[in-house]
Amino acid sequence: MADGMKQILTRTKGDKVIWGVVLVLSFISLLAVYSSTGSLAYRMEKNSGYYLAKQVMVLGLGLLIVYYVHRINYTRFAKWSVYAYLLSLPLLIYTLVFGTSLNEGSRWIKLPVINLTFQTSDLAKLALFMFLARMLTIKQDVIKDFRKGFIPVLVPMLLTCALIAPANLSTALMLGATCAIMFFIGRVQLKHLVFLAIAGFMCLSVVFTISKLTGVGRAATWERRVKDFFKEEDKNSKHQDVYQVEQAKIAIANGGLTGRGPGKSLQKNFLPHPYSDFIFAIIIEEYGLLGGTFVVLLYLLFLWRSVLIFKRCPFAFGAFLAVGLSVTLVFQAMLNMAVNVHLVPVTGLTLPMISMGGSSIWFTSVAIGIVLSVSKYVDEMEGERKNAARLAAVAAAEAEAASEEVAVAALKGKKTK
Repeated sequence: MADGMKQILTRTKGDKVIWGVVLVLSFISLLAVYSSTGSLAYRMEKNSGYYLAKQVMVLGLGLLIVYYVHRINYTRFAKWSVYAYLLSLPLLIYTLVFGTSLNEGSRWIKLPVINLTFQTSDLAKLALFMFLARMLTIKQDVIKDFRKGFIPVLVPMLLTCALIAPANLSTALMLGATCAIMFFIGRVQLKHLVFLAIAGFMCLSVVFTISKLTGVGRAATWERRVKDFFKEEDKNSKHQDVYQVEQAKIAIANGGLTGRGPGKSLQKNFLPHPYSDFIFAIIIEEYGLLGGTFVVLLYLLFLWRSVLIFKRCPFAFGAFLAVGLSVTLVFQAMLNMAVNVHLVPVTGLTLPMISMGGSSIWFTSVAIGIVLSVSKYVDEMEGERKNAARLAAVAAAEAEAASEEVAVAALKGKKTK
């Protein structure tokens, strides 16, 4: 057992800081989930440690996924991205038609035999960013051209976002914004990005209008959430979103600077989803503003280390993979925390690697594993370059020493004569 663990540690490569961030986030997840699922366990007639044990297994498998994915040469994902993207489209369509309804939207599908439910949007996000990294790499020579460069990367993004939006608008908007950042880094012209913003706004308006007129879709939910966000004075609202926001505010106010202490949250008994959408509010209540700031800094540290990988990677595909996957993960985290402190309307996005989950954590683990795979390759390449430079320096020194010996020997020969 000990030898096996040592072997795993010696074969673990990539950015050590990112590994540390992932482990710390996983530990925070266990503390927060155990604390926030007491009421859920009581309602579901489960043991108090049931959901903790479940989260331990989910995170354990997630860390194994990170480990095995980071061992794969990241260049293989260029080919796999095509298959993953083509698979994601019919799955999104299937989810819209036959998916399990949650909060008036179809977001989940259940896999037969194993009875595992997962959000197809999680797979679609991962597939889209891998596919866009590939396309941006291929189109770098013509990326400034609207028809030859921009359209081939724009269409896949619009298609995926359009299929996600009817059931999960917040994810679609987040995906579109993150893709725009990726396009900017990929040297897409600014005027084309402005076109993207206008096209996205027009598509959103069309979808909202059709849903409003036909009654099909979630237009009423979107409209209500925006109104609830801007009408804080309406204290008599019976909507769950308003109730959740109010309870989250109370939790944050209770936390103060240092918090009430681990497991001592009061609002976890009133918030409908304290273990997923509003887990950040529970963290602040128990660990205070200092604890909440620490979590924010962990995500920013992850982003910073990923940007360093992007800058060090000499090949476009690896650089785009690292920045695209890390930006979407951190962007989702920031949106979730912004909802918890009432900076944006309620979205339903979870906190990556902290909120209780299953498939969402595993897809996030795949993304982190890919980022670490790029980091591993960069480290190995830099190590080989340094080793080659060192060998070249040693060879040059040996050659210089040999030439000096020859010169000295020749001088001695002259003196003897």
